[in-house]
Amino acid sequence: ETPDIPNDFSCQTQDMRIVTCTWSQGGDTYLYGQKCLFLFYFLPFLSFFDSFSKKIIPCKVHCSEQCSCSWDIGKQQICNVTVTVENPLGKKTATDFFDVTHRIYPAAPFQLWEECTDTEVTLYWKQQNEELELFCQTEVLQPDGRVELHNSSDMYLHYAHITLGGLQPYSEYTARVRCGAAKHFWKWSEWSEAQTFRTKEATPSGRLDIWREITPVLGGRNVTLFWKQAPGFRANGRSISYEITYERIEDGSQPERVSFSSVHNSTRISIDNNSYRISIKAKNNVNYSLPSILIIPTATGNNRSIYSTEELKEEQVNGTDAGIFISWESRHMYDDYIIDWCNFPKLQPCDLQWKRFGSNISSALINSAAFVPGVRYNFHIYGSVANRALLLEKKTGYLRELPPLLDPLVKKVKLTSNAVTLSWDSYPTNESQSGFVGGYHVYVSPVQEDCSLKGSKKHVLPDNSVLCKYTIGNPGEKRYTVQHLLSNTKYRLAVKAYTGGGETPIVNFIYIDTPPDSEYL
Repeated sequence: ETPDIPNDFSCQTQDMRIVTCTWSQGGDTYLYGQKCLFLFYFLPFLSFFDSFSKKIIPCKVHCSEQCSCSWDIGKQQICNVTVTVENPLGKKTATDFFDVTHRIYPAAPFQLWEECTDTEVTLYWKQQNEELELFCQTEVLQPDGRVELHNSSDMYLHYAHITLGGLQPYSEYTARVRCGAAKHFWKWSEWSEAQTFRTKEATPSGRLDIWREITPVLGGRNVTLFWKQAPGFRANGRSISYEITYERIEDGSQPERVSFSSVHNSTRISIDNNSYRISIKAKNNVNYSLPSILIIPTATGNNRSIYSTEELKEEQVNGTDAGIFISWESRHMYDDYIIDWCNFPKLQPCDLQWKRFGSNISSALINSAAFVPGVRYNFHIYGSVANRALLLEKKTGYLRELPPLLDPLVKKVKLTSNAVTLSWDSYPTNESQSGFVGGYHVYVSPVQEDCSLKGSKKHVLPDNSVLCKYTIGNPGEKRYTVQHLLSNTKYRLAVKAYTGGGETPIVNFIYIDTPPDSEYL
């Protein structure tokens, strides 16, 4: 077969002196049965001709994935290059007419280095041919994984460079550069090797988020302080420490100071019953952050920001798989609201958590990886004004309620021939339960037959036996009288507490024997 036309024939230069032309090889002609023999015969019969200079181009062809051929054009600017491929059955040609200044494919920039401040970097690099006027692009990998591109003109006295601002202090960036011809863009160069750098340290930005837990003790109070980095806070340095200052407000006494390393996020201080001003600052090798301030009011009177408030009724809230929904009454006088809770309410310490909300917020979905079904979580909602916190509302709820773990311990209080009174006074309905106890179900039936007592509902057991079921909708009511029993009959009874998660299956019964009509126990 005659040879194929060279595919994708194109020429370019890196320095405006050496031109390289490339093309894809044609198919196998099968003249000699093997491709390797074909290539051996094929290559000597390639010829290059520049019709503009009327010269045969002296270049040696190299082929791997692509074929290429390079030669020195001297000072020639306009080229009309023809490649001819031939075999004994024919020949094919491909032509590329171009201005060398329009086909510049620069070498990749090299020897990158940088000069940094805390928020700015000047990135320098070298070019292989400093006579070319280039347009360069810098790719910057941000600390959060985002990639930004910055363009710059490469017209400089000494070194090519670009200055990038708006960087984060003490943060790691990675940059690389590529360039193309500024006047007649043809192609980008390959990327330079990547250069990783870190900006210098700066003063911590933003404030820490501070909170407290106050416990009255003899002669004063223990204040457990907690702090964490607020969303707008940045350490801006290699190492960070914390400094806490606290002082009495009334008499302007000498402040007391205590410092902690970065591994700490809480401490306990002891104060008297006067009001105190507490501040915390973060410190790195450059300077301190702005202080976060907390005011602890005096302990006299009924101060709800200090002592627990039994007069505030605890409202039950519902949970979902996504968290526990909390809402509160919005009050215009507060700067913000704080909700606190314990991640592990049955442990000490309980891992106190808190979250702040703006003054225009009146509801939130509180979630935590520590929340599990069957555990009651208590939430306190505070309003804060001028760094003083006031407890406004209390909420309590479960991520998901579960059935009660224990059955009520039932006692037989009174038995007649046609009635029995049951009591379970000691049954708890507090936070030890795995759900809010909504009430109780009392089950009864004769041992030898199904039940059909007046005023009851039917309840069918897995074995298809039928019980009578009575519902007590008040969890505080822990006594019930089952009436309309038959005299001289053996009954089985059970009392089950239920929650929003239901109740456990009936396993254990108590048994009674009603006396004859004339006999009483």
